[in-house]
Amino acid sequence: MVHDAARPFLNAGHIQALLQGLGGADGAILALPVADTVKREMPGNIETAQREGLWRAQTPQAFRTQPLRDAYGAWSDDRPPTDEAGVMEAVGGVVRLVPGDPMLFKLTYPEDFAMAERLAGAARVTRTGQGIDAHRLGPGDGVWLCGIKIAHDRELIGHSDADAGLHAITDAILGAIGEGDIGDHFPPTDPQWKGAPSHIFLSHAADLVRQRGGALINVDVTLVCEKPKIKPHRQAMREKLSEILGLPVDRISVKATTTEGMGYTGREEGILAQAIASVETPV
Repeated sequence: MVHDAARPFLNAGHIQALLQGLGGADGAILALPVADTVKREMPGNIETAQREGLWRAQTPQAFRTQPLRDAYGAWSDDRPPTDEAGVMEAVGGVVRLVPGDPMLFKLTYPEDFAMAERLAGAARVTRTGQGIDAHRLGPGDGVWLCGIKIAHDRELIGHSDADAGLHAITDAILGAIGEGDIGDHFPPTDPQWKGAPSHIFLSHAADLVRQRGGALINVDVTLVCEKPKIKPHRQAMREKLSEILGLPVDRISVKATTTEGMGYTGREEGILAQAIASVETPV
């Protein structure tokens, strides 16, 4: 059997059909009758070609080994063959047509890959995770939030750079794939993460999704604080998250709110971040 590996939806039924079709023949190919009207481009015009008896050849194609080797040995055309059936035909070998399958379409153009991804979606599941993180405020010259440093008369206190936004998103992604939380992967007791930039943690979580054959769909984070004001920096945060996660900006949401002076965020003792992330993974 010869397969061009450009048709990803091959299944056992296709193989069985070819084996059955090979009985009493040198080869068997999967093929579909041409259903569309076929046009031939002519100088200055087009003409309609007859589609009766025309078939679209697919792969895999099955052959008896020695006849196929002999047919290749006898190939004399300067041009390479487009498929093995053509090689067998050239020496008068008998090749049977076996009913093909539209799902065995060939990936050739970019739009073909988009279609394949949509079809493969039936075997995938969407998961959602939630993350929450908070850090105390102390004396300093600015806070890190969602990968952006905002000038401020305070700073967030933590083992790393204390970016509550990135920490919450990291936990949301880890939660979506059942991989624990940020402390499991980057223990605060480990000195190597002292003062570390939190984009390392977020990139790690995104890599775990990709290693599972999955993909991030979107992230949504809400920052809760009285100060600093988030809105002037929101777009920069979205762009930074887009860079870290490899997601389009329109799949990233950064919002902010206050607690109207209530609680530790209202008293400006700390900043809270809440995040939700959706991922798609194989079933």
